[in-house]
Amino acid sequence: MNASKRIRVGMIGYKFMGKAHSNAYRQLPFFFDLPSALELKAIAGRNEEEVKTAAEKMGWLSYETDWQRLIQREDIDLVDIATPNHVHAEMAIAALKAGKHVICEKPMAMSVKEAVQMKAIAEQSGKVNMIMHNYRFAPAVQYAKKLIDSGRLGKIRHIRAVYLNESMLDPNRPFRWRLSKAIAGYGAHGDIGSHIIDLARFLVGEFREVTGMMETFVKERPDASSGRAGQAAGMIEVDVDDTTAFLARFENGAVGVFEASRFAGGNKNGNRFEINGEKGSIRWDLENMNHLHLYLTDDEEGMKGFRTINCTEPVHPYAGHYWPPGHILGYEHTFINLMYELINGIVNGTKPQPDFGDGLRNQAVLEAVSKSVELGRWIKISEILPS
Repeated sequence: MNASKRIRVGMIGYKFMGKAHSNAYRQLPFFFDLPSALELKAIAGRNEEEVKTAAEKMGWLSYETDWQRLIQREDIDLVDIATPNHVHAEMAIAALKAGKHVICEKPMAMSVKEAVQMKAIAEQSGKVNMIMHNYRFAPAVQYAKKLIDSGRLGKIRHIRAVYLNESMLDPNRPFRWRLSKAIAGYGAHGDIGSHIIDLARFLVGEFREVTGMMETFVKERPDASSGRAGQAAGMIEVDVDDTTAFLARFENGAVGVFEASRFAGGNKNGNRFEINGEKGSIRWDLENMNHLHLYLTDDEEGMKGFRTINCTEPVHPYAGHYWPPGHILGYEHTFINLMYELINGIVNGTKPQPDFGDGLRNQAVLEAVSKSVELGRWIKISEILPS
């Protein structure tokens, strides 16, 4: 470790994702030999009491109640944006202009227009930029990528991908920011659908065109902040999708079926895909994330079928940094692996992915699906991206 070349981190946000990111920074030097030491310099949030408590609990040296003040601090090299979606662009652009490296939660922006601007400024800055699509970094997913790239599955024909949970199944669950178009941009489509879009791009290739449908099942929800003892809470309109499904064609000729829903009862975090090629198939499920299921057409007759690979051996990407084979990894390790690539990129001057270019392509697919719903036809990604 090069202790003389420290990377000093500032993070904006401290709730669910802030906790996941903080844990990853703290665990990194325990599992990986880093090219530089890390310092968790400051965390920012509007509620002083809460952000102070979060800083103390999660190991940050200081806190700010103004994110702009955090970005302007000279003792910070990397800005981590773990906030609601509507402020991603403003914060990322300000951080890049202040000479900071940036990692941003997904989806990258509220629109393709914002994403184009973010990508352009990132390229002008020369700073490392990444999007937090952490599921790419599960060892089983990385191993699936190796199998596909090596030609083991042959030409890829199709992908089926779903991200299903039951988080909004209860119609009486109070309104929250993820149900507001002005803050989130999309509902399930952008929240969890962006993850399966990223996995498809990573494993299969670029989308060519899409057609989709969206539905909002519960049109309004209780305002948790408006009710008092003995009084009914007011209601707030839900103006984003509860579920989105779409078909896709890829540039390489593959086809895909995608579904994202927060109304899929019995699913806690059902991020799953199956990819079929001319020589074999693979399956993966986040809820059993260490296992990759592989089928090969050239297996001996009578033995053909999906085999289960426990991706915890040193041959599986990242797995060798943790425990002996069979000692399973978890959700938090996907963040640690991503952060390792981020830090290497900053120190060595490389361009780790997914970066803001990936974020823009993801945003274009999100927007193309939305436009197809509006217009009732297939939409080419080239119609959405600037020429």
